[in-house]
Amino acid sequence: MKKKTAIAISGGVDSLFAAYLLKQQGYDVTGIHFITGYENNENLDSGKNNPELQKIAELAKKIEIGIEFVDCSSEFKRIVINYFTQTYKAGKTPNPCMVCNPSIKFGTVLEFAKKMGCTTLATGHYAGKIIGQDGLFHLLKGRDTKKDQSYFLSFLNQEQLSCAMFPLYGFSKNEVSRLSEEKGLRPAVQKESQDICFIRNNNYPEFLTQETGFEPHHGLIVDTKGKTIGSHKGIHLFTIGQRRGINCPASKPYYVIRIGADTNSVVVGSKNELLTNHCKVANINWIAKSFTSPVKVHTRIRYRSKEIPSTLFPEAGNCATIEFESPQSAVTPGQGAVIYIGDEVIGGGFIENA
Repeated sequence: MKKKTAIAISGGVDSLFAAYLLKQQGYDVTGIHFITGYENNENLDSGKNNPELQKIAELAKKIEIGIEFVDCSSEFKRIVINYFTQTYKAGKTPNPCMVCNPSIKFGTVLEFAKKMGCTTLATGHYAGKIIGQDGLFHLLKGRDTKKDQSYFLSFLNQEQLSCAMFPLYGFSKNEVSRLSEEKGLRPAVQKESQDICFIRNNNYPEFLTQETGFEPHHGLIVDTKGKTIGSHKGIHLFTIGQRRGINCPASKPYYVIRIGADTNSVVVGSKNELLTNHCKVANINWIAKSFTSPVKVHTRIRYRSKEIPSTLFPEAGNCATIEFESPQSAVTPGQGAVIYIGDEVIGGGFIENA
């Protein structure tokens, strides 16, 4: 029997099939499903009366692994939800998965797994890791380029990567779906892991206004020359590049160019005004090594976009300026900028401005 490992089970097909693979490979596997406190069914008593949690328990039994339900609601609200609401208050667009992975999955859940005697924590991410000749752990893109989720893991540190397992590294999403169907592994939930799990019906404004301490304020919509052309009901309703919801008639459509939290204003302009050649990135997590001189890289400025040929100019305080080889549209403050050399993630930070 191989070493004891835990696997984070969301109820989706990816983590379920990853657990099945580990079991087939001879690992002593225990599933861990963490409760955020924002599930659709709010009865959270260890899965006894919660239909979704019951289904997850049945799936674990089907693949002959144990399952533990861990209440992470306090940590989730304090870390992830607070980050989410504060980022919107600052006029930026958050990416909560990038915070949840290091703080909850490879934070609270990993610590729980260690207390159970597990040496590793697996997830259903399409990503990989290797130990380099330098003795350090290196994070790799998943081999399925369409599904690669290394972007969401770019804030993991060496200690967390040392305990991480990614069984789906060599698989494509289509293979996982087909093989799961063949094995009769039907997921408890259909939502994709990159969807924001705590937002119901994709209604961001409703969620934000229901959070304690979040109070939207009406403000002005201005053009890039400073002329007032309309009003808005809260900067949280906007993101860079947005076209719908501006409601300011013009001969050509307006797009959101900037959001001013200090002035509670939304700046709009033409589509061409969304283009930029560079951005500032802060709070960079260097995974295996940091850089002190310019280096050619590829940068992904949002999950659903391709990596862009770029030059990284490191700065003090784990910051950098990234120059794009070609102008990019709607570079959005608050989103993750993940930096690659070849198939390796060398680091990730948050876009400050463009």
